[in-house]
Amino acid sequence: MNFRSRAQPEASGFQIAPMIDIVFLLLIFFLVTWNFARYETELDVKVPTAREGKESRRAVGEVILNVKNDGTIVMNRRTMSQADLAAALTRIAEMYPDQAVILRGDQGVEYRHIVEVLDICRRANIWNVAFATSKPE
Repeated sequence: MNFRSRAQPEASGFQIAPMIDIVFLLLIFFLVTWNFARYETELDVKVPTAREGKESRRAVGEVILNVKNDGTIVMNRRTMSQADLAAALTRIAEMYPDQAVILRGDQGVEYRHIVEVLDICRRANIWNVAFATSKPE
């Protein structure tokens, strides 16, 4: 005969330490995501205003090209020459054929610099190019 008494399982209470860990990890995740979301839009490029422009949602992995007032091209906070930009865009277009590119040109930039960037995009086989504008105040 078995005279051992069966041990009753104790009810486990709410564990607060793992919950705090999860909350802190979510907080870190959202802070890092927010930081990368504003990554390219804080450069010293003042885009022109447009009344009829639509506000689009930012897509994950979109390429943002900034053309500064003096004609320098900045991608991912790196100043690039036209040859470097063409090589980078060609690699991106080979991996992602429908890659979207957002072109942020400064208000005072000469139009020829914008056309040069558009030519580079076309040579790299990127056809999905959008122009960034801001809303009038």
